[in-house]
Amino acid sequence: MERKPKVLLIDDDADFVELATMVLSNHPYDICAAYSGDEGLQKAASEKPDVIVLDVVMPLKDGFTVCQQLKSDPDTANIPVIMLTGFRHMVSEVNLSVGQGLTLEADDYVEKPLNAVELLGSVSRQLRKVGF
Repeated sequence: MERKPKVLLIDDDADFVELATMVLSNHPYDICAAYSGDEGLQKAASEKPDVIVLDVVMPLKDGFTVCQQLKSDPDTANIPVIMLTGFRHMVSEVNLSVGQGLTLEADDYVEKPLNAVELLGSVSRQLRKVGF
């Protein structure tokens, strides 16, 4: 049996994680979740996901910091990272711009609130890049 692609959701908003899990679970993905930047880094190392969906605005360690750490670690550097942004609604809450985020090697951006078609399309594109 062929292995299903694994998607790691990293977001401090449990309601968002639940909604994204519902959207993604209608497709042949294994889904795991982390609710903080540090937990996300740990799960990325232990779960070896095929793609990571990462929120930008989180307490303690924001998504840009997590992305930078993922991309600088040889074990996780090649995992595509999709950043979730609510920039249009939360510009004052983040210290970095989307342009700065792109320099941190995020592979794609998806706007919050969640658009299921946009999320599924991005996950599918990133999985194709890694051979699914």
